[in-house]
Amino acid sequence: MDAQKTVWVTGASSGLGLHTAMALRADGWRVIAGARSFGQDNGEQDGILRLPLDVTDEESVRAFCRKAAETALPDALVQCAGMLVLGSCEETLTDEYRRVIDTNYLGMVRMNREVIPLMRRRNGGKIVLFSSINGLLGIPFQSAYTASKHAVEGYAECLKIEVRPYGIQVMLVEPGDHRSGSDKYRPHAVAMNADSPYAEAYESAVARIHHDETNGSDPDVLGRKIARTLDRKRIPFRKRIASTDQHLAVYVHRFLGARVNAGILERYYIRKKKKA
Repeated sequence: MDAQKTVWVTGASSGLGLHTAMALRADGWRVIAGARSFGQDNGEQDGILRLPLDVTDEESVRAFCRKAAETALPDALVQCAGMLVLGSCEETLTDEYRRVIDTNYLGMVRMNREVIPLMRRRNGGKIVLFSSINGLLGIPFQSAYTASKHAVEGYAECLKIEVRPYGIQVMLVEPGDHRSGSDKYRPHAVAMNADSPYAEAYESAVARIHHDETNGSDPDVLGRKIARTLDRKRIPFRKRIASTDQHLAVYVHRFLGARVNAGILERYYIRKKKKA
């Protein structure tokens, strides 16, 4: 009998998904990784089986699951596929919101619909959904991403209750800023330009976001923490992996009033230029 446990990982070509997949492989898991960029460059590499996967496409999700199941059924599913669009609420287009939500939230829904029956029939499994600190509070000019992660948080609470009788555990990972990712998954809304009424505030916020990500936590540490957690018999429902100040921001949001919280975030992200 094969004693090695198998994990399927989505969004595994870059960013936190890649670092998580590598950490799980180093921890002894059989890793089957999916990403859109694996379409022309798939197969086994560095001990990880890479298969093409577009979580926004129903048939791609089904094809990935069929192919992955030929190798091994999942003991765990780790969903990391994600993107964001930077832009003001007013100027971000409906299609831009749709693209982010389709990837970050509905992509998880599609994968779970295929994987949960496999786990239910085996009476066990672990599902890890990547949320974010943004799933707990709102950051200016990241409304599409924030909305998608809030959706993941609410969805996970429902999912946890429904699948528990079948031995399936659910965990939300809530990362803070980490040094990872690619700018191609962080496009600017097409309407954002120097003529925008939000231009000055937007420039300030984007600079702060870029600074925090560039100087963020080590993604390899995040990957190892997830691997160690998945090794446990029981996994927590929420696992926040963030710096001390980001933990503090969550507590401020939870316990202080909306006006205080908004004021703190506004002062942090939107710094007006000094007049000459």
